[in-house]
Amino acid sequence: MIPWIDDDHTPLPTPEGRGDPELPGLVAAGGTLSLARLEEAYRKGLFPWYGPGQPVLWWSPDPRMVLPVEQFRLTRSLRKTLRRFLHTPGCTVRIDSAFRRVSEACAATPRDGQEGTWIVPEIVDAYTAWHEAGFTHSVETWVGDELVGGLYFVSIGRMVFGESMFSHRTDASKVALAALMAACRARGVPWVDCQQHTAHLASLGARDVPRQDFVRHLALTLGAGPVPEWTYDATHWAWLDPALDGPAHEHA
Repeated sequence: MIPWIDDDHTPLPTPEGRGDPELPGLVAAGGTLSLARLEEAYRKGLFPWYGPGQPVLWWSPDPRMVLPVEQFRLTRSLRKTLRRFLHTPGCTVRIDSAFRRVSEACAATPRDGQEGTWIVPEIVDAYTAWHEAGFTHSVETWVGDELVGGLYFVSIGRMVFGESMFSHRTDASKVALAALMAACRARGVPWVDCQQHTAHLASLGARDVPRQDFVRHLALTLGAGPVPEWTYDATHWAWLDPALDGPAHEHA
């Protein structure tokens, strides 16, 4: 039976050994999206995922898709895209300049194979508040004054939890993802959590791992050193490819 969480004083369960044959990965239901609850959930390997009109549902899939940062696949076509983007006047990468706009754009972009969105307004509000507290961040691609793509993620210790991406122009979200991978390599972040399997992420180097391995990895990284400072640094592109050199016109 899936536990029901009445309030913020009831701890979320750990995911080990739990499961519902009809809803695999569902660990608990109920409660709120307070900042303390969100941090507790992520530290336990859980995340909220639910639709309009539903209570908060807490998930921990088994297996879990992760992207080992050192295994990120910089394809030939993506390398060409990055070179073109980085050296086109007006094309910029920014971090945390428009977090709410990024999360709202992701909410308007359904996941592959799904109708509608799981990023309900309560999620946008909660993660924006979490951003103001320093736990969530956005990576954005801009063309002039137009936000054309991006992603947002959670950062706790040396662990990064990827949440969602959007793209209004071809490959705009891939540029943001590549920028995040470069920043993670420079900051010593070993894995990015991708939550659920997608063919797109698998093509870029992500893989499924048993949930127990994911939870074990969390224990090693959540308290491993100070939380990285997430600011844009054009020199980080060299961590992906020494031939990539971001020009001076890009923004922090």
